[in-house]
Amino acid sequence: MKELIHYIAAALVDHPDQIQIKETEQDDSIIIELTVAKEDLGKVIGKQGRTARAMRSLLSAAAGKVNKRSRLEIME
Repeated sequence: MKELIHYIAAALVDHPDQIQIKETEQDDSIIIELTVAKEDLGKVIGKQGRTARAMRSLLSAAAGKVNKRSRLEIME
């Protein structure tokens, strides 16, 4: 899951070297915290949150394959 989010975020941002991803598991859930450079935050979120929503949908589909729930948090 972590690699999937890193791949997507790296394609979107101008500073892929500043991407930080923290993955934690709780019971049947996977929580991923994504941190990018401040100037890249808008690119990851997208207009009206569309890009973030798409990333969450992909993460949810990938987590569903292993019978887990997922949550993507974009940190400021």
